Amino acid sequence: MEFTDTIFLIVVIIFSAVIHEVMHGVAADRLGDPTARYAGRLTLNPIPHLDPIGSVLLPILLAFSGASFFFAWAKPVPYNPFNLRPGRFSEAIVAAAGPLSNLVLALITGLLMQTVSLAPEVNAVLFLIVVVNVMLFLFNLFPIPPLDGSKILSSLLPGAIGRVYDEWRMRMESNPFLGMGLVLVIIVVFGQAFGAFVFSVARLVAGV
Repeated sequence: MEFTDTIFLIVVIIFSAVIHEVMHGVAADRLGDPTARYAGRLTLNPIPHLDPIGSVLLPILLAFSGASFFFAWAKPVPYNPFNLRPGRFSEAIVAAAGPLSNLVLALITGLLMQTVSLAPEVNAVLFLIVVVNVMLFLFNLFPIPPLDGSKILSSLLPGAIGRVYDEWRMRMESNPFLGMGLVLVIIVVFGQAFGAFVFSVARLVAGV
């Protein structure tokens, strides 16, 4: 991958992660919690959202190392679940808003590729946007705290199973290094297979 391509990839990852976090805040705000708005995080300006490791260092290392799997994260948008409108699925809606924003970006970009005749260079840029957003959508659905999928699954599991899972989720969230450590282990073990799956889905979305 050429240097300019690598820089563009990093920019796409950062802005896609920023949109992901902003949509968490928008969903929480619509459900009655203004925490993200008061913190100045309902903005597409990337500066308030950047995490030095997850938004800058890690994407650079992955991109320049030629890794088959890319991911990044922005600073989590703060929200207070106790301010959300009462309901079993309120927290899950906030959690799902981030991955769904990436899915929408991937689908819109893929639709553009399939319906508009564009130069091959432009299509290559658009396909990269599809790949990054498909990756962020699927990766964040893993049901491992602190990823969004853990909150979504928590709202779906019934009875005793849900309570056991919630206890485990809360323990993991109280020590985020445990959760991210588990996520990193999964990446090391399954990263190549997951990357191949992401590209397969991205090709389907983009029609290439």
